Amino acid sequence: MNLHPAPPPPTGAVPYAPELSLALLSDMLRIRRLEEKSAEMYSAGKIRGFLHLYVGEEAVAAGAMRALAPEDNVVAHYREHGHALLRGVAMERIMAEMYGRREGCSRGRGGSMHLFDAATRFYGGNAIVGGGLPLAVGLALAAHLQSEKRVTACFFGEGAVAEGAFHESMNLAQLWRLPVAFLCENNLYAMGTALERSESQTDLCVKAAAFGMAAMKVDGMDVVATHEAAKRAVAQVRSGDGPVFIEFQTYRFRAHSMFDPDLYRDKAEIEQWKTRGPIHTFSARLKAQGQLSEDEFLALDRVALAEVQRAVEFAEAGTLEPVADLTKEVYA
Repeated sequence: MNLHPAPPPPTGAVPYAPELSLALLSDMLRIRRLEEKSAEMYSAGKIRGFLHLYVGEEAVAAGAMRALAPEDNVVAHYREHGHALLRGVAMERIMAEMYGRREGCSRGRGGSMHLFDAATRFYGGNAIVGGGLPLAVGLALAAHLQSEKRVTACFFGEGAVAEGAFHESMNLAQLWRLPVAFLCENNLYAMGTALERSESQTDLCVKAAAFGMAAMKVDGMDVVATHEAAKRAVAQVRSGDGPVFIEFQTYRFRAHSMFDPDLYRDKAEIEQWKTRGPIHTFSARLKAQGQLSEDEFLALDRVALAEVQRAVEFAEAGTLEPVADLTKEVYA
């Protein structure tokens, strides 16, 4: 049964200068090629543990990350490779982390779900569903107490709205008017359960409104829509008007994780949603208005593929942590 028919693909003029348009397209291509290579390396036994891919959802990270400033904080979920990459964490260090190498961004101790980089203010990668929400509120509270104009962007999936931490975090952020942008990536299936089979209220903006929080619903497959919504939300949060909630309506083309047989949705539904793929629909719009040629698209793709290849070579050359370090930084 097709539970979630796909709406029509995004259309319309792209209202940006060519530089920003191509940057957004490049961002999405970099994520897509990184994720595809990660799946390949996982299948080859080079990456171990859990692996959750962002294929299909690239427009959310691409649009939102370009709305943030370098001084802002970012907290993400465990499908976070693309967020870390666009935040400025080198692809080499991301791949090395997934390989479990000391040269990784978490020194090989975190793996796919625990990417972390203090230099870019990227505070995870959190393997616990909803685990980043209280951390984001804490970071926002710190900024508030220090009178900083620093926004904390918190990415999480719609599965997290069932967690108590979601409601506690939303309530406290609104009560104290903390500078948090709650960015919910609603891909409709969480870990494998359709939203309407787990939530009595499927309009997630209504949940935010229950706390008196400003909320908006956005097409998460349209990078123009995600970027514009993120800009509005970040500007409102930075101005001191309190937190904002965005529901990005998106869809993952691959299973929840590499272990997931993906039996809870029809293959026909997945193929239908692929017609809304954020990369090919955005590139088609750019071509239609003369901002992109096929040769230019292929050139951007070659650059992304070359970056991925360098990342694999870096990870392959990395070093494993010695056994003598097993108890290093273990407190008890």
